[in-house]
Amino acid sequence: MTQPILDRPGILRVLFHPRRDWASPHASHAHPVSIQVEPAVSVGGRLHPARRESPAILFFHGNGEIASDYDDLAPVYNQLDITLLVMDYRGYGTSDGAPTAANLLSDAVIVHDATRRVLGDHALNPARLYVMGRSLGSAAAIEIARQRGAKLAGLIVESGFADTFALLARLGVWTQGADEDRDGFGNLSKIAQITTRTLIIHGEDDILIPASDGIALHSHCAASDKQLVLIPNAGHNDLMMVGMEQYFAAIQEFVSGKRHDAGTT
Repeated sequence: MTQPILDRPGILRVLFHPRRDWASPHASHAHPVSIQVEPAVSVGGRLHPARRESPAILFFHGNGEIASDYDDLAPVYNQLDITLLVMDYRGYGTSDGAPTAANLLSDAVIVHDATRRVLGDHALNPARLYVMGRSLGSAAAIEIARQRGAKLAGLIVESGFADTFALLARLGVWTQGADEDRDGFGNLSKIAQITTRTLIIHGEDDILIPASDGIALHSHCAASDKQLVLIPNAGHNDLMMVGMEQYFAAIQEFVSGKRHDAGTT
């Protein structure tokens, strides 16, 4: 059987930068979680509860991050009356195994399907559940929305990419003969199937994943209620620092359930 292009060792080294999390200090308000994704393999995460019925966001982070990196930021979500569940990939944080493109997608759907149980184990019963992905995590979030959109209140994509192989080229890996829909994550074609309410946030000065990717994801999204928020002067890794007020205002408004037309802010 031919090895998928994205799971070749040279590409995996570029796509994933896993870090372990054996000894880092943890915020007292965070609860470690573990979800089994196949026999003897579990992925870990960090749960930051708000109120019992507060809306919840299932969050997938970027390729160089781990769930506990969000311990300091999670209280901002809680102050907005949002429960945050940040999940790691295989090989990251306290998770078992090693990450691949294939198991990133399949694990994401399994994690979604277990989320209500995990929340219930912590006496949470959110009124609405959203999925959110940052950077690499956009592939996980979009896959969940494609497969489980009817069970979601919305999809949030932050600094997401439209074309896998264009991103790899910017990272110094050129793959000849690759087809995005056959060999890549296929974010653009997948989002064209998604009718779930969608919010896309992107930095206007992002060099790693240009704002044009966010614009393309927004324009291809099949949702009638979709919004694109472009943050001026923000790049890929300073978006939060540069545009925190605009960033969280957009998320709060979106999670509140207010509807938008297909415009840009």
